[in-house]
Amino acid sequence: MKKCSKMKKIMKIVAICIAIAGFCTAVCVCVKKYLDKKKKNEGNTEENYVSCSCCDEEFKSETVAE
Repeated sequence: MKKCSKMKKIMKIVAICIAIAGFCTAVCVCVKKYLDKKKKNEGNTEENYVSCSCCDEEFKSETVAE
């Protein structure tokens, strides 16, 4: 009986380790997909373009230095 009980404990520990490894793998896959999707959206410069007039050569600052 002791061998069977010991074997069950070992199998439970192995099963828990496999479950944790599976969970970590699933999280890694989800994070990778999210980051790939985010990179894909960053690549579209026309969609994310913001004009800044302060970068133009003809821009004149309205602040007065004293």
